[in-house]
Amino acid sequence: MDVQTWTYLLVGITFSIYIGIAIWSRAGSTNDFYVAGGGVSPLANGMATAADWMSAASFISMAGIISFAGYDGSVYLMGWTGGYVLLALLLAPYLRKFGKFTVPDFIGDRYYSKTARIVAVICALIVSFTYVAGQMRGVGVVFSRFLEVDINTGVIIGMVIVLFYAVLGGMKGITYTQVAQYCVLIFAFMVPAIFISIQMTGNPIPQLGMGSRLNDGSGIYLLDKLNGLSTELGFAEYTDGKKSTIDVFMITLALMVGTAGLPHVIVRFFTVKRVRDARKSAGLALLLIAILYTTAPAVSVFARTNMINTVSNKEYTAMPEWFKNWETTGLLAFDDKNGDGKIQYVADPSKNELTVDRDIMVLANPEIANLPAWVIALVAAGGLAAALSTAAGLLLVISASVSHDLIKKVFVPSISEKGELWAARGAATVAVVIAGYFGINPPGFVAAVVALAFGLAAASFFPAIVLGIFYKKMNKEGAIAGMVVGISLMLFYMLKFKFGIFDGGKEAVPGLEKDWWFGISPEGFGSVAMLVNFILSIAIMKFTPPPPENVQEIVEDIRIPSGAGEATGH
Repeated sequence: MDVQTWTYLLVGITFSIYIGIAIWSRAGSTNDFYVAGGGVSPLANGMATAADWMSAASFISMAGIISFAGYDGSVYLMGWTGGYVLLALLLAPYLRKFGKFTVPDFIGDRYYSKTARIVAVICALIVSFTYVAGQMRGVGVVFSRFLEVDINTGVIIGMVIVLFYAVLGGMKGITYTQVAQYCVLIFAFMVPAIFISIQMTGNPIPQLGMGSRLNDGSGIYLLDKLNGLSTELGFAEYTDGKKSTIDVFMITLALMVGTAGLPHVIVRFFTVKRVRDARKSAGLALLLIAILYTTAPAVSVFARTNMINTVSNKEYTAMPEWFKNWETTGLLAFDDKNGDGKIQYVADPSKNELTVDRDIMVLANPEIANLPAWVIALVAAGGLAAALSTAAGLLLVISASVSHDLIKKVFVPSISEKGELWAARGAATVAVVIAGYFGINPPGFVAAVVALAFGLAAASFFPAIVLGIFYKKMNKEGAIAGMVVGISLMLFYMLKFKFGIFDGGKEAVPGLEKDWWFGISPEGFGSVAMLVNFILSIAIMKFTPPPPENVQEIVEDIRIPSGAGEATGH
């Protein structure tokens, strides 16, 4: 069978499984819809969290970024994995003990204020829609190549699928669907990585294969070979970094603290029965996530080496079928500037004739390596699983923020449970349509958009959550001011230096890097906005009334480990 037939078969089977699970586990109450009834096992929640966490950015785009950025791409590995550790150890158990459905719910009750709740909802919507834009683009990229439809049609197909199981099943349906999606995406990521590692180095472990000698008899190490290929074409050595130390630090920090403030990941810890289960599921999720994250650098090295060897200075007419297939998507383009019929892939923009969208590297990798058709199709199914699992989690955050935190808690407190459930489903439907629009009109490649979402989460939620848990005297005035200023500052910087909104309205204006404040990129500026949030929150708190005594007692209580009274005899 050819690649397209295999793709239809595997994608059809996996989609049938997802839909079947959604029907089997459909939500019958708001508790089911928001937190899966609070009865998910630690293993299932760990797998669901890993799938929720490993979005299209992790599966499709991260290795692509590392392929092009080399050493500089390591900030994504350090930031995202370090951030998950921070979330699991610092915040998850306390938030679970607080026992609220959503992050705005926590902030609204902890800061005893409807205004704080509304601000948190607005922040959650901004973060979630920025994040989901990357997921829908990922869906479109996969469909456009492997099902041979245009990206817009691919996005619409993805919208229909995710709408079905997110709206019908809520968190209950999403949780068990994400367990299946984790199995699909990790298998799809690892199988081609193992195949290519054996093919290039003879080592079946990709993480070790990346640092092994090539098995072509040359005795050259793979990374040395890639460094040589890169410098021959005018690029920097793959293992050398070009980013400034301050920017590397700030991007890593923004990704870490942004992770700890992501509402769609935090809500997963409300789906288990006990605080102890939240800790267990966090640890299991970290192990499951590490499988992909430790493999991604190897995949990026394999993909970059194979691509350069396949296309550089080769006759265009002799290009293999995969090249022409990706050309038709518009994500790979050849412009024969000197008319010699050969592909000049070099660092010099005036001479370079090949444009490669970095989001295709993982998806095209098995084709470039000439792996069997079923492996190529498997990667397509894995990419869709990664994008759809995270999109579903984000859509649930959006719907819960609107139905529970706005309608139920602010505008219509008397709404029935059935009415709230219908409001949640209606909000999810509207959110899918908006997400589809962003997928059709994406603001950038997948991982760049997602990185900005992390910066927004760092700038808005992280200080409010940390201070809300660990500083009982933190009050509503400080938290509200911090969130508003933090996210506003991040949005301004993002629009100015990522999209050039305040510089003539041109998207991604070249040369804006020289004007970055303190030499910090938009992806890293969330760290600065977060620090401003912290400083402003604490400063305003000093000059405004303290929280009520009952709120301070709640904060004291959530920091006391379960069973502490039994251990001390009190």
